[in-house]
Amino acid sequence: MNKAVVHADWSIGTINKNIYGHFAEHLGRCIYEGLWVGEDSEIPNTDGIRNDVIEALRNLKVPVLRWPGGCFADEYHWKDGIGPRETRKRMVNTHWGGVVENNHFGTHEFFRLCELIGAEPYICGNVGSGSIQEMSEWMEYMTFDGDSPMANLRRQNGREEPWKLKYFGVGNENWGCGGEMLPEHYADLYRNFQTYVRQYGDNKLYKIAGGANSSDYRWTDVLMNKAERFMSGLSLHHYTVPGEWADKGSATEFDENDWFVTMKKAEFMDELLTRHSTVMDRYDPNKRVGLIVDEWGTWFNVEPGTNPGFLYQQNTMRDALVAAINLHIFHRHCDRVQMTNIAQMVNVLQAVVLTEGDKILLTPTYHVLEMYNVHQDAEALAIHGQFGKVNADGKELDQVGVTASKKDGVIHVSLYNLHPSEQSEISLELRGAEGSFNCTGRLLAADAIQAHNTFEEPSKVSVKAFYEAKIENGKLSLNLPAASVVTLRLEQ
Repeated sequence: MNKAVVHADWSIGTINKNIYGHFAEHLGRCIYEGLWVGEDSEIPNTDGIRNDVIEALRNLKVPVLRWPGGCFADEYHWKDGIGPRETRKRMVNTHWGGVVENNHFGTHEFFRLCELIGAEPYICGNVGSGSIQEMSEWMEYMTFDGDSPMANLRRQNGREEPWKLKYFGVGNENWGCGGEMLPEHYADLYRNFQTYVRQYGDNKLYKIAGGANSSDYRWTDVLMNKAERFMSGLSLHHYTVPGEWADKGSATEFDENDWFVTMKKAEFMDELLTRHSTVMDRYDPNKRVGLIVDEWGTWFNVEPGTNPGFLYQQNTMRDALVAAINLHIFHRHCDRVQMTNIAQMVNVLQAVVLTEGDKILLTPTYHVLEMYNVHQDAEALAIHGQFGKVNADGKELDQVGVTASKKDGVIHVSLYNLHPSEQSEISLELRGAEGSFNCTGRLLAADAIQAHNTFEEPSKVSVKAFYEAKIENGKLSLNLPAASVVTLRLEQ
């Protein structure tokens, strides 16, 4: 029997809604075909953005969207993506498949997408191949309301009022595809570039410095030491890769051992956040600077027969459980983690939506993020418990995960069972709350750990009502099906 206690009167911090953020890069079919089809497309669209994807993302309550990259950000020159589309400069996407892009999706189209899905924009600027002037002029173009060359150019291109932009990243992965820099060099460049990322009028910026690759704690130390006072956030990138980089394994063909290895690697996020936060605490004990995990998710081999540079992979119940594990970890670290962005939104890596022509499907990962969006901006509740163990390649994992939050008097408890073939019984005590509660629940489960949605069977894995939770005298008891995710709503 797994046992847990949820302390309804003990908050460990606020779960920033931006922990449920997303990432859309000019990579494969994420932007073109996935989000953008153009106004002349036979696929129903609003201003060139496909309506079915808009509806899906609105239902997901996407709080913030990062664009245009990724590696692409440090070769993107924003002026090529404004003005009449038929005259925009074409470019070679050297990072992702060597395809030629027509730049039809640029600054105006991105802000329109954010408006349509209700997300705040998060733009990543070009440090690797760009200039300080280019970055400075982009900020002027987007946010200045006065009489200036860039503001007037924006008006000439059809946008009278400036946009509101809070989140701006100064470069991406500058330790790698963003310039192969040493941390000392990037720290100096960050200080230099960010100086000219101006705040105009009442537009208040949250500047994000390019942070570490996974366990590179020295990068975090150097950036915090040299540039902490010039940043609002510091990024971190980490992907769950069950195999080696040369052979990451199949997204759909795997066994229980592969399942356990993947779950153990997903849990490594907790160690990463703990150790990077500890480094940051030395320079920022009051936690003013947010840790921004703006790329995370699973990374497998591409689907057979697809362009290897497009990173298109299917999405199974394994991905759903990886998403749940990460969200629980982000909740526990909500004092420092202020935003995360799953990679990526459509048709790339751990996508929430897949498209093919005019068809669309929602992935198991989509369903987990939709079930968990009730935790956005809620108070994370303290939890302790005793959980059974499952074995992962000789290493133990808690079989059950529990996270809980409280908002507007309603408590939500989300749980997962990591065991791929056995159900798990759990007793959950609710302390610090008086009176009785009405309990309703939702379940994501399937008949196999490899289960996934296809365009022929788009609803094979879907959310269903969960009626198995029993509540009596402030205690809940329930059985979690194998490889499942549940969210309970407790309301007086």
